[in-house]
Amino acid sequence: MSEIVLRALEDMKAVDTVTLDVRGRTGITDTMFIASGNSNRHVKAIADNVAEQAKAAGFRPLGMEGQESAEWILVDLGDAVIHVMLPRVRELYRLERIWGLEAPEESDEQHTG
Repeated sequence: MSEIVLRALEDMKAVDTVTLDVRGRTGITDTMFIASGNSNRHVKAIADNVAEQAKAAGFRPLGMEGQESAEWILVDLGDAVIHVMLPRVRELYRLERIWGLEAPEESDEQHTG
């Protein structure tokens, strides 16, 4: 399934695609994909292509959320969840950091010891 998702993201020119193995961290899914689109229309086109390619390969999307605003669309394929976001939304929510793949930002406070 990963190859199908990555190809669908690449075909639509998704930006900054990251694949996260979240097995053992959540019971919701095994793999998360996070990608950015350059506009609301681009985000929607990317998410739609992922769902279409998954269906064509015999995988049934369990759901899609966020299509109205198209700032952050989630495609749920069961074993894989795909987040397609505008860059500003991605920066705001920082899913990579939430899942522990990005070091926390250092505090501006100086520590003495």
